Amino acid sequence: MLDDFFTRAILAGLGVALVAGPLGCFIVWRRLAYFGDTLSHAALLGVALAFLFEINITLAVFAVSVMISLALLLLQKRATLSSDALLGLLSLSGMLIKNGIVLVEEIDLLREEGEALRPAIIRASTSRLRPVVLAAATTILGMAPLLGDAFFVSMAVTIMGGLAFATVLTLVAAPVLYYIFFRREERRNVAAREAA
Repeated sequence: MLDDFFTRAILAGLGVALVAGPLGCFIVWRRLAYFGDTLSHAALLGVALAFLFEINITLAVFAVSVMISLALLLLQKRATLSSDALLGLLSLSGMLIKNGIVLVEEIDLLREEGEALRPAIIRASTSRLRPVVLAAATTILGMAPLLGDAFFVSMAVTIMGGLAFATVLTLVAAPVLYYIFFRREERRNVAAREAA
């Protein structure tokens, strides 16, 4: 007989499948699949903001998801962009936030190990260069077949162009902004260590 833990895990998996299967089919059928992807990326922004402002994670994720949903609805009513381009834009923002979080987290980990600000930024930026560039390149190449599809071309162009530009921006601007924001703190820490 199965262990109690495995029995509960199997029942939980079946419950998730029973709920998510029909719901997923309905979402894909209604062409809302990218909306769900957009909200999952918005959840990453909510988690980042929760850590940044030290608020409840669930509240932050909910608030950001609602704001992104409302922004999507408002932008869709304006006829300037297609809904697929808007979904691509919102999905793109989630991917870029994830890249920025990974880079900043690496810098913070190196600083916690005792490394100075500037060397930590340089080391973290060089160590995260390959994963960020590879993730961007695979996403861009994965979107390339959609350029021939009349339905998804606007989303593909939005994601490909935005990701190519923003990856360079993430690898250059994020470390520079991190240095600008934290150099005063670094100077105070150095002065405190020298005074002690």
